[in-house]
Amino acid sequence: MASKAQFRLRIYRDDSIAIGPGKVALLEAIADTGSISAAARQLGMSYRRAWVLVDEMNRALASPAVSTAAGGVQGGGTALSPLGEKLVQHYRAVEQAARTAAAADIAALQELLAP
Repeated sequence: MASKAQFRLRIYRDDSIAIGPGKVALLEAIADTGSISAAARQLGMSYRRAWVLVDEMNRALASPAVSTAAGGVQGGGTALSPLGEKLVQHYRAVEQAARTAAAADIAALQELLAP
């Protein structure tokens, strides 16, 4: 049986999670698909849930992480704003730095697991 360590950084604003692993994954999916609905499908969540998460982020941040264009003949679209791109970049950098800094202790903890 394999083991793995996972960091789950959450940054709160008041009592709600402003930035966390699910919201960052949603931002990455939006960047990949160009659509909140396609990102929601990719992550196995409802469109409503994805929209609520985007709205929570946009309200908690200094400026929106996601910008949307209304539909029409060409259809709408969704993209990360420069702030959204920075948010993902910094979040993933923190995760990598934490993994690197804690590698020896993580290995020591994993050695304590039953074979």
